[in-house]
Amino acid sequence: MNIIITGASNGIGKQIALYLARDKNNTILITGRDENSLAKVSASVKNGNISYLVSDFSTIHLSIDAFKSKVISVLSSVDILINNAGCLYAKSFTETTVDQAREMMEVNFLAPAMIIKALIPYINNGGHIVNISSMGGFQGSEKFRGLSYYSASKAALSCLSECLAVELNDTGISVNCLALGSVQTEMLENAFPGYIAPVSAAEMGKFIGDFAMTGNRFHNGKVIPVALSTP
Repeated sequence: MNIIITGASNGIGKQIALYLARDKNNTILITGRDENSLAKVSASVKNGNISYLVSDFSTIHLSIDAFKSKVISVLSSVDILINNAGCLYAKSFTETTVDQAREMMEVNFLAPAMIIKALIPYINNGGHIVNISSMGGFQGSEKFRGLSYYSASKAALSCLSECLAVELNDTGISVNCLALGSVQTEMLENAFPGYIAPVSAAEMGKFIGDFAMTGNRFHNGKVIPVALSTP
């Protein structure tokens, strides 16, 4: 399988990559902002099947063509795309600046949308797009102070996933969205200092990796809550 995982320099994305790299038949391309961290992830796998691409999704609209070219030069075609990259500023609605709100919307919603659009011609029939959302953006879920813009951007990604499953119905490409609850990551610590999540990044990475490989046999156009707590 040819697999792209965004936001994989640490946290859940890193753990997805490490889990899927255990299968030597998988060829994995990871992206993120931190080149040193990406290089360490790549170098840590014994099968040597992880390569990396440094990308800043807050400005992806300025470099989407170059991003596409680099992806295709490495993979030639895509079987699985996992849009995991995320941005969070834990600040009240009134204190969040326009630039911070824009960055969250760019990274959490517009970047996945632009990447999907750019790569559709290269995604194989039977391919699976997995968008990683949040319970904060899941309709009817409990909401929390300081996460208004973040939750709204993740809700947009969830809705986009449902829409794209319809639009791509005749291509053989499935699109699903996982709305994650509390997972022990730096982002969770930023949003809820001192809180200990019931699920580790490694545990969630395994779940997402398995879902990406087989979930499209049973789901398409679904937003699926994956949460023991919120937080």
